[in-house]
Amino acid sequence: MRIVSFLPAATEMIYLLGLEDDLVGRSHECDYPDEVKTKPVIVDCALDLSKMTMSQIDVAVSKQLSLGKSLYTVDETKLRAAAPHLLVTQNLCQVCGPAGNEVTQVLKSMSAAPKIVWQTPRNFEEVFDAIRTLGEETGTEAKATEWLEKAAARVQSIAAAAKALNKVRVSFLEWVDPIYCGGHWIPQMLAWAGAEDRNSRDGTDSVRIPWEQVLDSQPEVILVSPCGFKTQNAVEQAALLKSRPGWNDLPAVRDRRVYAVDANAYFARPGPRLVDGLELIAHLVHPEQFAWAGPSDAYRQIR
Repeated sequence: MRIVSFLPAATEMIYLLGLEDDLVGRSHECDYPDEVKTKPVIVDCALDLSKMTMSQIDVAVSKQLSLGKSLYTVDETKLRAAAPHLLVTQNLCQVCGPAGNEVTQVLKSMSAAPKIVWQTPRNFEEVFDAIRTLGEETGTEAKATEWLEKAAARVQSIAAAAKALNKVRVSFLEWVDPIYCGGHWIPQMLAWAGAEDRNSRDGTDSVRIPWEQVLDSQPEVILVSPCGFKTQNAVEQAALLKSRPGWNDLPAVRDRRVYAVDANAYFARPGPRLVDGLELIAHLVHPEQFAWAGPSDAYRQIR
């Protein structure tokens, strides 16, 4: 089987299921595990965001989408050369990868169009369903089932232990200039970890919120998780919050419980590492009860 992935989360699933030798093309954002970087890039970003501030990125992305243009370009020559039997893509977020209409148009140029596996998870359970479906489509059901059973046990272990703990008020920020709340699977993860965020949106898109909503929630912990950013970039973006009115009066700031996290690895992508992300939230919210055994650069305390 020849597989092309337009989605970083799907690429992680492909490696999880032992299908790495079948992967013949990827998105430029597919960067985990490290060896995937040797695979041909078929999808790239249509905008150069490398030197933009968070505010400028927000404006540029919003303008591109308002004009009906895509944030991604698909190299049709490379796609035809890859000749995939299976193409994994998404129709959830126009910022996360090529959307449905774009993919359909590109495939019209191919003489032998691949089968498309759509991944549009809006909550944690649907992420698990996506892994199960990919296993069924690729003949790796046994591996998918084995991983899912172990992952579900990890989730249940944390949720059961957290039930006996007091809920901690958290502000989960998916962007800081402007402020975006958490969305999709984030509220579930917070709840299982013994936390709550009144501003996050369960099962639906992250949206802009006024800074006053963060102030009103009086968070005891702030998690800065800018979509598409790793920890060091998140640290730099978290610094922008310090100029916000009322920042120093927030409980999380007074108690030094503001953390920049690796959004790419643990929160933004609807893939296998969301389970690690749940364990990371549990540790940051209830450090005495939950240890963190993952990479040391998964988060950084903001002082």
